[in-house]
Amino acid sequence: MVIKPMIRSNICINAHPAGCAKEVENQIAYVKAQNAKRGRKPGAPVSGGTHPEGPVKAVLVLGCSTGYGLASRIGASFGYGAATIGVSFEKEGSESKSGTPGWYNNLAFDRAAAKAGIPSWTLNADAYSNETRAAVIAKAKEMGLEFDLVVYSLASPVRTDPGTGFLYKSVLKPFGKPYSGMTVDTMTGKISTMVAEPATEEEAAQTVKVMGGEDWALWIDALGLAGLLAPGCATVAYSYIGPTHTHAIYRDGTIGGAKKHLEKTARDMNARLKASIGGSAYVSVNKGLVTRSSAVIPVIPIYLSILFKAMKEKGTHEGCVEQIERLYAERLFAGTPVPVDSEGLIRIDDLEMEADVQAVVSERMATVTEENLPEYGDLEGYRHDFLAANGFDVAGVDYDADVARMDTI
Repeated sequence: MVIKPMIRSNICINAHPAGCAKEVENQIAYVKAQNAKRGRKPGAPVSGGTHPEGPVKAVLVLGCSTGYGLASRIGASFGYGAATIGVSFEKEGSESKSGTPGWYNNLAFDRAAAKAGIPSWTLNADAYSNETRAAVIAKAKEMGLEFDLVVYSLASPVRTDPGTGFLYKSVLKPFGKPYSGMTVDTMTGKISTMVAEPATEEEAAQTVKVMGGEDWALWIDALGLAGLLAPGCATVAYSYIGPTHTHAIYRDGTIGGAKKHLEKTARDMNARLKASIGGSAYVSVNKGLVTRSSAVIPVIPIYLSILFKAMKEKGTHEGCVEQIERLYAERLFAGTPVPVDSEGLIRIDDLEMEADVQAVVSERMATVTEENLPEYGDLEGYRHDFLAANGFDVAGVDYDADVARMDTI
């Protein structure tokens, strides 16, 4: 069969196996190139999945299959030679039906790690469940791992409380009054208006339960009790703040409330880890990028398109793997105290938030129209990132070639 993208309401509902695999290969190639530039020589894995040199030997990535989580796993293994365990919840492909992009990404990562002799294990399961925690702990002990780094990169619309069985649902809504913002159809470039109704107190509370720091803390507590946190272990969760253009729907809305809870969790956890194992906990505020969810948030697609254009004009644009490689090399594993802002946050969104970049973005946002968006924004680049996240529009892939099965890469 020949696989073409199926897009409905700015959501791609299928994936291309070969394209996903190629994108993983491209990210691995980038990290290897950065190794050469930085003079970094990843240690060779030895028995038990550890290596004798380097700042990180074993890494757990929760939410490992796409975006920043996938880049975190690639950066750890191919930048530092670290053994990894990855957890994500993906729809498997069948012989004739597409799986989710993350399912193919995980297959590609494990294949590349095996070829390089780097230990890896991927669990396709609900990361919020106690059963998944138990399975990860058992496998880590079997592999002889103690984690130097735990990455928390989960993003889900729902979470079942492992204690009560209650299903919490997150929403992306403003507080107080409806929010109206422009959005753009990724494929056609047509601009329309989206309206988000204000959240109720119950919706806000449930969003914190899903997207806040509660589950992250449960993971760290469980790993600590199991003796799987190495001395000096760091843990990092990812967040986004963005400019004032997006605050009403994001930072000052329900998701922002959850992220603030995540940040408080990091501060509390940092104190406990420092006292117990000399460890640390951080929230890294990352750059705005195209994700499967950002395409359906009011104002975000237009903002990102204009941002990409401004940053590419300046030569500072980064994707997920560039962000994470820099986070590791220049923040977490630089051999110096990790730089944080006044709120204790790592700001790897620093290039996005530079004053001159935001000045250009603000000027263009104020006058953008459907007619001038191709001039003001990088709609083609945004569209490419949107498609590539699902394995389409990736250079070097023959999209007219027959795909025999959809349950492999």
